[in-house]
Amino acid sequence: MKYGPAVRRRKLGAELRTLRVQAGLTSGEAARLVGWHQSKVSRIETGRSGVKPSDVLRLLDAFEARDPGIRELLVALAGGDEAGGHHWWHAYRGLLPPAYRDFISLESQACRIRTLETSVVPGLLQTPEYAHAVTRSVLNGAPDRHIDALVEVRLARQDVLRADPPLRLTAVLDEAVLRREVGGNGVLRRQLTHLAEAAAMPHVRIQVLPFASGGHIGLTGPFVVFSFPNTSDLDVVVLDHLTSSLYLERKEDLKAYTDAFDALLLHARSPEDSLEFIAKIAG
Repeated sequence: MKYGPAVRRRKLGAELRTLRVQAGLTSGEAARLVGWHQSKVSRIETGRSGVKPSDVLRLLDAFEARDPGIRELLVALAGGDEAGGHHWWHAYRGLLPPAYRDFISLESQACRIRTLETSVVPGLLQTPEYAHAVTRSVLNGAPDRHIDALVEVRLARQDVLRADPPLRLTAVLDEAVLRREVGGNGVLRRQLTHLAEAAAMPHVRIQVLPFASGGHIGLTGPFVVFSFPNTSDLDVVVLDHLTSSLYLERKEDLKAYTDAFDALLLHARSPEDSLEFIAKIAG
């Protein structure tokens, strides 16, 4: 995903325009600082033109926008993971496809994540052995070193839950997630115990959708909603497919998925009942 869709470009352009105005620059002055024609800056700000991550950095430097969080987020919106420095995932650049790097970059900057999972435990809550079993199942036949490296990436992503401030995670899990013996019975039991421990953290909320609840709006498949501090209109929904990820950013799409998630929370067991349910299955 070198460039985002049209809505993504408009949001990125709007943020760049805000930063330019805050810097006290006209579009013509900004263009002269980076050596462009004014029309290029205007096309970027209105979302009519895509922009490379490197060009976003040039504009941010011209605006003297030094906040690393804003720089990384806007570069990620442009479709890259270069933000004026190397991040931990840069060491895996040759291993991770661009879409996955974008996902990690957005995840690292989000203040809140809401996720529905219907098959496996969310990556941010996986144990090492469970993560290894999932990765091995998905990439059957891949070399051990490749599997091990991808597991390292998944575990490193979990640092967002230990950051200051930590990421707020709300996960709705279909009962199938708790019963699928990924890696065998022992691996699953230890994973369920880890889920209960994670749910004890004040910024982690887990709710279970039991089979007995019947059909629900989440039957269409898993999704993730990213929310960002001070930039609520940059929220994005991510749908994962086997070979790619789909980013939804239209206001109507965001409302549909956030409304669906709120409905799932009401449909699911309470956090307290969910912990008891998880413990019962683990036992």
